[in-house]
Amino acid sequence: MTAIPAPGRTVPPKRTGFNLEKWGWIYMRASGVVLAVLIFGHLFVNLVAGEGVKAIDFAFVAGKWADPFWVVWDTLLLVLALVHGANGMRTLVNDYATRPGLRRTFQVLIFLSAAVLIVLGLLVIYTFDPCPAGSPADLLPSFCPAP
Repeated sequence: MTAIPAPGRTVPPKRTGFNLEKWGWIYMRASGVVLAVLIFGHLFVNLVAGEGVKAIDFAFVAGKWADPFWVVWDTLLLVLALVHGANGMRTLVNDYATRPGLRRTFQVLIFLSAAVLIVLGLLVIYTFDPCPAGSPADLLPSFCPAP
């Protein structure tokens, strides 16, 4: 049974299809929870476990990224954080940019900057060479062959 609107009022039409705002809201909550776990895990491994911040050098990163677990961990951290931030900026633009052309320009710039940063970050993670030729042996991780 449908409600009869009061005189002079109309019932708004039902929206169908994909609701970007709803899914953006859900994404922000879900990614926020996952990001909290990823960030605190990252901070614990890098700063608390082992020798702390003084131990973070090329060999430390090379040793971490030699393990596929940490490659996936850092990939998730990179992608989720950048998409989370871009979605937050998109929300701010929707709230405060009043002219449609300006709003669209900002949204395109946010999307492009997030996409470029994700591509560059993934290139760093997946093309990283833990044993570069010609590097001093004392800076390389222990699993690299001796020069």
